[in-house]
Amino acid sequence: MSPRSARLARLSRSVTFSACHRLHSKSLSDEENLKLFGKCNNPNGHGHNYKVVVTVRGEINPVSGMVMNLTDLKEYMQEAIMEPLDHKNLDKDVPYFSEVVSTTENVAVFIWDNLQRLLPRGILYKVEVHETEQNVVVYKGEETIVK
Repeated sequence: MSPRSARLARLSRSVTFSACHRLHSKSLSDEENLKLFGKCNNPNGHGHNYKVVVTVRGEINPVSGMVMNLTDLKEYMQEAIMEPLDHKNLDKDVPYFSEVVSTTENVAVFIWDNLQRLLPRGILYKVEVHETEQNVVVYKGEETIVK
C-alpha cells in the first residue's frame, strides 16, 4: 500500500469590529496630511465597521479531520483582534498606532503580528481587512519586492 499524500486545506473565519481613527502622519505638515488623506484627516476622526477574514492553512489531520479547531481559532482572533481593537480609537487606545499611521494596511499588519504570536507556527496564511465593502487589504506576512 502506497503512502497517501498529505491533504492540505485553507480554513477561514471572520469577525467584525468597530473602531475610529484619523489618517495623519507625524512626518507630514498639517497641509500635507490634509492633501494626502482628505476628509479622512478630520481632526475628530471617523469610524468604520471593519470585517476581518483570517485564513490558516495546513494539513488536514487524519484523526480530527481538521486543519485546526475552529474554537481555538475563534479564541485566538478574540485575543488578537477583538480585545485590542473593537470599540477603540485606534490612534489613542492602541499603542502600536501612536507611531504608525492607522491605515487599513497597517491594521492588517498589526493583526497579522498579533496572530503570529498566538497561532501554531507556519499556519497563518493571510489576513484580509475590509474597511468598507469597496476597500479591502490582503496581507500575507513579509514579502519582498524587487526594485
